[in-house]
Amino acid sequence: MKSAQTATADFQARREREQRRHYARKPKSIGDVVAQLITARGYGRIQADANFAAAWQTAVGPTLAKYTLPGRLRRGVLEITVANSMTIQELSFRKQQVLKQLQTELPDAKIRDLRFRVGSIR
Repeated sequence: MKSAQTATADFQARREREQRRHYARKPKSIGDVVAQLITARGYGRIQADANFAAAWQTAVGPTLAKYTLPGRLRRGVLEITVANSMTIQELSFRKQQVLKQLQTELPDAKIRDLRFRVGSIR
């Protein structure tokens, strides 16, 4: 025979499972469903990448933009992939100007610094 404490624990576990099942069957708001879909599919990240690319092209101009590719923003540092070391040098000279322009274009991103590295541009 089960003790009273074990029976109570079983009852609680069964009750919680039923509540979860019941919640799963309840209708959800369209906003919640869309938010879950955007998160699951990564559309938010795609949109953020597009915003960074547009702001970057505005900040550096079309000539330098074709030799660079903005990457991830980590802890306020935007990583930029650059085609060659000459372009890194040019961007280093203009770093403060470009940074201010990006901060103006993307105030919610909270970009504090830029980090350049040589790499492959698509």
